[in-house]
Amino acid sequence: MVRNIALITGVTGQDGSYLADLLLSKGYEVHGVVRRSSSFNTRRLEHLYHDRHAGGRPLTLHYGDVADGNCLARIIREVRPTEIYNLAAQSHVRVSFDQPTYTADVTALGTLRLLEALRDVQDACGDTIRFYQASSSEMYGKVVEIPQKETTPFHPRSPYGVAKTYAHWITVNYRESYGLHASCGILFNHESPRRGETFVTRKITRAATRIKLGLQDTLFLGNIDAKRDWGFAGDYVEAMWLMLQQEEPDDYVVSTDETHTVREFCEKTFAQVGLDCDDFIKIDPRYFRPAEVDLLLGDSTKARTKLGWKPRVSFNQLVEMMVESDLVLAEQEKLLRGEGHAMVLVND
Repeated sequence: MVRNIALITGVTGQDGSYLADLLLSKGYEVHGVVRRSSSFNTRRLEHLYHDRHAGGRPLTLHYGDVADGNCLARIIREVRPTEIYNLAAQSHVRVSFDQPTYTADVTALGTLRLLEALRDVQDACGDTIRFYQASSSEMYGKVVEIPQKETTPFHPRSPYGVAKTYAHWITVNYRESYGLHASCGILFNHESPRRGETFVTRKITRAATRIKLGLQDTLFLGNIDAKRDWGFAGDYVEAMWLMLQQEEPDDYVVSTDETHTVREFCEKTFAQVGLDCDDFIKIDPRYFRPAEVDLLLGDSTKARTKLGWKPRVSFNQLVEMMVESDLVLAEQEKLLRGEGHAMVLVND
């Protein structure tokens, strides 16, 4: 019986945690690469740790960094994966303007280091390792056609978009040069309750629920007229897996094929908690990008046709899911604040 062994870089992120969930449910042995830091960053994986310690599904984490090619090669040799999913990146677009060199090193050159490590190990061991590269709709940037599909030219508008474009093309180059089974998923915006709180959708749902409970009074945003194609991260990781199950590697757009403005996301979020977003939003120039991406809209016909993939969670369901989760978080925060206040009174 052939064992399916997956290695995920960026396993502690939103997509990495959902992908680990999916692969473990399919009987995979899953390994993740995590950076060593002074604080733990495995909150999104805690439920999987509990399963493992209870004698359940296998999940193994390895210290490593896409900035260290030798380390990556060592991990690949030890794990002997059948599939590698490269989700590691400095993934915040606005931050990439403040840290362009770091973004390029991790997001662009990190992919090259991983591909080189994969190629060396594969050549030495004779294993066939399938590779997934997390490409991004931000590569389209200043779009030249609507909607955007696999053949649409790239015109990135941020250091992040430029780095992702390099990572995409170096993956294609290694596929064509060395015959690697390497596929790129050009994923449009995908969100969830596990999204980081500095990303605009989670920033909105977190703020709305905190405002509802009196923990916050204002939400500062940048360009609320920007249009995005938003889907659910849990749906999108299934497309990643499907790409590596194909006989031939290829590149696919993954999207819902519909677009909504940031303002619309705000309106639906605040309405769900019985508030009017216009009463609480203030525009702050600090959150505008030096070069803006005004509209992203995908055409996922190829993924739907060749992979048999389609999104299951609608835009409205996504907003509801995120608000419900953050409302619970805000209630817990309020309770803790109340307990802390009571303790102060007792101590006084």
